[in-house]
Amino acid sequence: MSKSEKFAIGVDLGGTFIKFGIVTEKGKIIRKSFVDTKADGGPESVIKQMKKGLKELLDPDKINIEGIGIGSPGIVSKKRGTVENPPNLPGWGKVQLGHVIEKAFKLPTFVENDANAAAIGELIFGAGKSHKSFVMITLGTGVGGGIILNKKLFRGDFGAAGEIGHITIDINGPKCGCGSFGCIEAYAGNGYIIQNAKEGLKIHQNSKIVELISDDFNALTPKVISSAAELGDPYANELITNLGKNIGYALASVSNLLDVSTFIIGGGVAGFGKLLLDNIEISLKQRVLKSLVPRCKILPAKLKNEAGIKGASSLVFYSI
Repeated sequence: MSKSEKFAIGVDLGGTFIKFGIVTEKGKIIRKSFVDTKADGGPESVIKQMKKGLKELLDPDKINIEGIGIGSPGIVSKKRGTVENPPNLPGWGKVQLGHVIEKAFKLPTFVENDANAAAIGELIFGAGKSHKSFVMITLGTGVGGGIILNKKLFRGDFGAAGEIGHITIDINGPKCGCGSFGCIEAYAGNGYIIQNAKEGLKIHQNSKIVELISDDFNALTPKVISSAAELGDPYANELITNLGKNIGYALASVSNLLDVSTFIIGGGVAGFGKLLLDNIEISLKQRVLKSLVPRCKILPAKLKNEAGIKGASSLVFYSI
């Protein structure tokens, strides 16, 4: 480790886990860890978990940390470090997350929307490096989005831009965690994917999914569905194909609105791989304006599950 190297901590706040990493200015993670989010306990519980994870990460070393960057769901005021109404973190309202963490650790602390942080990570270190403009989609507990236009993050008037998960694709669709109906997140969030798969397994009882979970439906995860698809299971393939189509329909609206044709797909659910990405691209091209069709590209996130940590850490070093 060079004495001139600079380090920051990146924090990726998710609905299920909080992930942490000590990251160099060039984007190399030298240590990482995670804790349970304990989201049901409200902001006090989540912040307690975050402090615990940060303390454990910092304690063993005397590394000179320049600051802490946090990627959080919800509407984020970068200037004030506040997080407002994150859809998958119950009971938050408006929380001064940046101020609380900065006061606890006496380090400059920067907060950004989690999908925005992931987009910044891909712009600086990943699949977005060679693209002037793109939209990053994160698929996990929820569905997030980050918009990069001319190498700059577009935040909107109040920091709420990029909430692609709450584009309506069916006005009569299922209720979303945000309170609306038919949002893409209500089709592509982890919980919906699992719920939908369970309902379908009542009919597709010979699916390899049932075999892989040994009839324990509590063991059903997107990873199990992916494994079944790799084994050639028709129902698992159908689930992933339909998921890709629904995401593509939402992205067509984004492309038509912004005149952006490159989409980078990340997050845990992106682990469905080529089958998912191909179907996103097919349905995107079916719905987008004809002039945009030849330019439409769906790319896998290069940083994979590290995009959030690396993007959050880069808030300390870069202003984008």
